[in-house]
Amino acid sequence: MKFVIALSVLCLSLGSVAVAGEQNELTAKEKQQGFRQLFDGDNLDGWQHSGNWKVEDGVITRSGKGGSLVYQKESVPDDFELRFEWKVGPKSNSGVYYRPTQYEYQILDNSRHADGENPRTSAASVYFCMAPSKDATKPVGEWNTGRIVCKGTVIQHWLNGEKVIDFDYTDPKWAWNVELLKRRGGDLTARGAKLSLQDHGDPVWYRNIRMREIPADEEVKAGDFTPAEIPENVLDKERKKIEAIEARRKK
Repeated sequence: MKFVIALSVLCLSLGSVAVAGEQNELTAKEKQQGFRQLFDGDNLDGWQHSGNWKVEDGVITRSGKGGSLVYQKESVPDDFELRFEWKVGPKSNSGVYYRPTQYEYQILDNSRHADGENPRTSAASVYFCMAPSKDATKPVGEWNTGRIVCKGTVIQHWLNGEKVIDFDYTDPKWAWNVELLKRRGGDLTARGAKLSLQDHGDPVWYRNIRMREIPADEEVKAGDFTPAEIPENVLDKERKKIEAIEARRKK
């Protein structure tokens, strides 16, 4: 009996090591696809910050004030796929900026942060532009998997294995959404940014950050997609918010 228990403990221990070893490492398939690690789990080499970001147990997190964490080794390719994992604390807000101006994959506690009231500013949205089709977040404190795919004028956001955003911003039916982002100061045609993890002063964690350039012969087309409906009272708040942003810009 003691041997069985000891063997079980050993197996569990080995299993834990195996799971930990998978963090911040590329799979064989990802290597074949051309993914590169942007974070090795040990340090923030290649990333720029003001001392407010750190690595704990193979995870990027933040403490204190200082601003965003920016990957300086290279710019984000025009056509790319980014994969990452994230989790937040209660009421937390962060974001992944992947193109110039206001291109943001929103990171959020939908259940308790005010931005969670509006699908267009909720987790996995193209912030203040396009709402995801559904809320696919896991409970606060659990890891979520994020994925961004951009090829040409097509933008896809994935959350926990579900494609929640999938649109071509040149399609006339999305003209209002594109204009909304422009009013906030965004430009969906912009390219060449450095990847940036936003610091809103809230607890947030990132790991397994990897990226690849999508080759020219790999097709990415927008599919059927319906953004989540936004209640009229929330739309009214949104209108007031964008008017306030425009008013500040004119000063």
